[in-house]
Amino acid sequence: MSMEQTDSNTIFSHELPCTPLDKESEQLREGKIKVAMIGLCGCWGCTLSFLDMDERILGLLDKVTITRSSITDVKRIPERCTIGFIEGGVANDENIETLEHFRENCDILISVGACAVWGGVPAMRNQVSLTECLDEAYISSPTRVVGSENVIPHVDVPKITTKVYPAHEVVKMDYFIPGCPPDGDAIYKVLDDLVNGREVDLPTSVNRYD
Repeated sequence: MSMEQTDSNTIFSHELPCTPLDKESEQLREGKIKVAMIGLCGCWGCTLSFLDMDERILGLLDKVTITRSSITDVKRIPERCTIGFIEGGVANDENIETLEHFRENCDILISVGACAVWGGVPAMRNQVSLTECLDEAYISSPTRVVGSENVIPHVDVPKITTKVYPAHEVVKMDYFIPGCPPDGDAIYKVLDDLVNGREVDLPTSVNRYD
């Protein structure tokens, strides 16, 4: 899937400025495995599951540097990463461009959560046409402001795709962590395996599909 042409004023999230690290921090990061995270169309519940690793994340930070993420507030991938975590489905052209950017700049790409794995709740709109969906949201919505102009935005928001796609229908994904959201134990197990050079083994005891 390729992204359609956008105007020259379009700026994607990973293109926003990034404050350079100081020399001391750069040296501390040398030799660590670089990990990037992104949330596409979803609720960010999977990001909270990262935090559910609790104190175990401190041990991982001896081996891992988290670059682009909502946790670090870094808006783009500053350099090539070993591991990229993708949360959320693909619902607009910015999601496509960002996901393709992650695929190009991450050695391993992982779908995290139901939305990234199969589309999740956002994919419920796939049951109706995009025209019907936009009409319900902006024209016929019972929550719209009374007396307001009925306008479907088209300039100030990313162009919406005709359906919501799981990440693997846009780019190749290497691993999948199901769940809505997955348990912190599952995310920790996958990350710990990869960081320590083990084959990823996600046992049913920490896996879930709800």
